[in-house]
Amino acid sequence: MRIEVLSDDGAVAKRGAAVIAEGARAAVAARGRFILAVSGGRTPWPMLHALAAEDIPWKSVHIAQVDERVAPAGHPDRNLTHLRETSLQYGLLSPGQIYAMPVEAPDLEGAAMRYAVTLEEIAGKPPVFDIVHLGLGSDGHTASLVPGDPVLEVSGADVAMTGVYQGRRRMTLTYPILNRARRVLWLITGAGKSSMLARLRSADPSIPAARVRQDFALLLTDRAAAVDLGNDPGSSSIIM
Repeated sequence: MRIEVLSDDGAVAKRGAAVIAEGARAAVAARGRFILAVSGGRTPWPMLHALAAEDIPWKSVHIAQVDERVAPAGHPDRNLTHLRETSLQYGLLSPGQIYAMPVEAPDLEGAAMRYAVTLEEIAGKPPVFDIVHLGLGSDGHTASLVPGDPVLEVSGADVAMTGVYQGRRRMTLTYPILNRARRVLWLITGAGKSSMLARLRSADPSIPAARVRQDFALLLTDRAAAVDLGNDPGSSSIIM
């Protein structure tokens, strides 16, 4: 895993946008399209805003969701609400370029299967993302792969449902599809993430985030979150 420590969350957002832009140009040149999967939470919002200033072949960009809460359309709990607001406000993407997890369906397990088929249609069979963006929870979760949930053991499906976590069930990508990605881009900021970041960096198998492969990963963090990384790089390359 390559780790870059930047000054603050704003610098992390700008660097993340630059990495995505570079990946988009390379993917479109090589394969004619760029497939990005974006996680929920607040951390990616500034990065998505920063993408508007980047040189990106937008017509060839397709954005999938890493995870989504089961909530009504337009609800503030929905990751899609914020993803659409930040991605569409600059007129760079059309609604058809964002693939929403169908969490309003009455049959959620069936909906998860249908979303997996959608991903095959845009990203191949089996689907392979060019970049998967991930964040890190204070309990060590990533995507909606949360501690103790049976979804952690799903190996035969790319999309699955979780149990109730923080008041809502979730639809999430699973380890198989995350670990097929050409690149994993972690954005982790804030002092509250420092201890879990150190455990992720050391590939501590007791936290869900550490089960995502690290050989093609770039982790962008700020100084506040990096305080527990120490000076020994171990298996990671740390750039301050």
